[in-house]
Amino acid sequence: MLDQTQASAEDINGTQQFLAPVVIAMQALAIDGKQAHWHVRGENFIAVHELLDKVVKHASKYADLAAERIVALGLPVDARLTTIAARNPLPEMKDGFQNYGPMIQQVVAQIDAAVAVVREAVEGLDDIDLNSQDVAIEIERGLVEDRWFLAAHLATD
Repeated sequence: MLDQTQASAEDINGTQQFLAPVVIAMQALAIDGKQAHWHVRGENFIAVHELLDKVVKHASKYADLAAERIVALGLPVDARLTTIAARNPLPEMKDGFQNYGPMIQQVVAQIDAAVAVVREAVEGLDDIDLNSQDVAIEIERGLVEDRWFLAAHLATD
């Protein structure tokens, strides 16, 4: 277990190195998820509209979880809008209104990119801090569930 009183500066910095990109990805997902929420159209509008709000809520919660872990270890986290824009690892969201199918595909692609960032943190934290790794695992688990709920709207069988 890593905490400020026991951890080496190297381990704390390593934890920040892996969790800070998670914060950025989650904040970007929350912002673009809200954009999708406002602009989705089509026959499944209300279900997808409400589900996108849950994705946004979860992404914000996950960003907070990762950021608070970094701060609890005594380091700052930079999640300013300019930083998120500069370091956003997610594919770009199209602007304007879109039918639910293409909109879901875009959000699923963003979740997939976010999951890749989180899985990198899970792997990297394995030798550094298991408590921080647990944070990343919790985030991964939630993202995968959100992806499933969204992608189910595209099923054809």
